[in-house]
Amino acid sequence: MSALRKVLVVDDDAVVGKSFNRVLSSKGYVVTTAQNAHEALKQIREQEFDVVFTDIKMPGMDGVELAERVKSSRPWTPVVIITGFGTTENESRAKAAGVSDFMRKPLSPEMIEASAARAMAAPVLSIVQAPEVVPATATPVEVLESPNGFRSLALTLAAPFIGLAYAVFLPLIGIAMLAWLGGKALLQSQAAKKAPTYLKNVALFFAAPFIGLVYAMSLPLVGISFLAWSAGKAMMANPKGRKLLTAFATAGKLVAAPFIGLAYAVVMPLVGIVMLLGLGAKALFAATRTA
Repeated sequence: MSALRKVLVVDDDAVVGKSFNRVLSSKGYVVTTAQNAHEALKQIREQEFDVVFTDIKMPGMDGVELAERVKSSRPWTPVVIITGFGTTENESRAKAAGVSDFMRKPLSPEMIEASAARAMAAPVLSIVQAPEVVPATATPVEVLESPNGFRSLALTLAAPFIGLAYAVFLPLIGIAMLAWLGGKALLQSQAAKKAPTYLKNVALFFAAPFIGLVYAMSLPLVGISFLAWSAGKAMMANPKGRKLLTAFATAGKLVAAPFIGLAYAVVMPLVGIVMLLGLGAKALFAATRTA
């Protein structure tokens, strides 16, 4: 044998792998062992083997399923089934998967050497011809190990979030575009010239209840203030009354302080809003005049 041939032996019994290594290593074979089918598939993905020997009964994935997986991804690689529990069903499955041979335990050196020779004597075309298209029955592990598999998984996971983003942002973009088109049309129309007057009337309409409320609240306060001023003037003419008035003034300031602060907190935002509306109306009026 002019070149070394690589053999993979899959068996959970380490003695079997040692037997293959002892018999075949002196015949020009390089023997690699695996304890289970998952370890074997990892070895097969990392390197090419000229023949795969696998036990039929192993923990987890059995030898027939391993043969099916190997032949689906590398149909040019011969697979030999080692069995001590042969059944008609398993043999039918193995033949359907395309295994090259069956070996029944107990194994002898002659059986191992003869089976390896028969596997190597398979037609050259079946060994070197690679499949053009990956079968649709590729395993999830193989799919995830390819870049396209990761990309498909990422797109699948991201699809709901992409749809949610479209659902949230597209209405906002549409509203912004409608507002921009409406403002542009308003500035270009004749009705825009009347917009400041219209806005002023609308502002007065909404402000009228608040103006009335201010009058309703301020007039009693004006009357009370006038009475208090008159009483204070009379008390200032009397020294005892002056001291009493000072005490009342101090107490009044303490009582009125929270209300004054509250008035500032309520009125100042309204004043700011009115100023902003005035500036906006003035800018709009200036824009319509220049147009």
